[in-house]
Amino acid sequence: MTPFTTRPSHPSKFKKRALLAAAVLLVHGGFMAPASAQDSKAVAKVGDRMITAGDVDQALLDMGQQFQNFPEAERRARVLDSLIDFNTLAILAKQDGIDQDEAVKRRLALLQARALHNGYFQNKIQPLATDEKLKARFDAEIANAKPEQKVSARHILVKTEEEAKAIIKELEAGADFAELAKQKSTGPSGPKGGDLGEFGKGQMVPAFEAAAFALEKGGFTKTPVQTQFGFHVIKLEDRIDQPLPTFEQSKNQLRQLLLTEAYTEAVKAGREKLGIEVLDESLKLPEPK
Repeated sequence: MTPFTTRPSHPSKFKKRALLAAAVLLVHGGFMAPASAQDSKAVAKVGDRMITAGDVDQALLDMGQQFQNFPEAERRARVLDSLIDFNTLAILAKQDGIDQDEAVKRRLALLQARALHNGYFQNKIQPLATDEKLKARFDAEIANAKPEQKVSARHILVKTEEEAKAIIKELEAGADFAELAKQKSTGPSGPKGGDLGEFGKGQMVPAFEAAAFALEKGGFTKTPVQTQFGFHVIKLEDRIDQPLPTFEQSKNQLRQLLLTEAYTEAVKAGREKLGIEVLDESLKLPEPK
């Protein structure tokens, strides 16, 4: 067995916080289509209700995935046809008084709140992530950042501590590590001379990682390293400093980060301004620890 963990590569400082950003930004699906001079152009009529080009643009943003299998030239026509269906039944529903049904009212209120929430985000929060602010944040982050280090290593995996100790004695006597790995390692890297390639922190099980990163270049472990896979003898081939990310490489993650922070601050300020009270005790979230 190879001593990899189930964790992905060790994320950078930016990537860690971008995970939260991505989770928050998912809430804002269904942004409004940007305004254009063509928005008010009527493209269809249902009774007395006009459907405009802007309505089609917005529906494409909200429902585009449903029509992705149609040719692009046909997609807008398909979306418009759906809008005609929606508006047809919506008008009939209003004529029949269905818009006064309590469940329908709740649904309409929810849809309106979500649309306004997304509109606030698009108009008030998104513009805050300017290139100037992104660059200033990048400079502040990078000033305190240290290059992440990777290592390249080989290992020999055996079942017992006694076998591992015997291998260490052979290495101390001058045996070739790669040849011993081919002969004696039970891991899948054995035929390759125990070569594990490059890996960073967080990619190997803790005991293996600690031992590998503690070695000097060209050195091998003088005592067996035990993991759930067995007993390892590890040789460090090289240390590789990973270059720090450039501004262009970090820009999208930084934008997500700034937008998340601005969103969180806007919600916090809004809650304080309006006053929030959860009246049902069973629906209260636990206090953060």
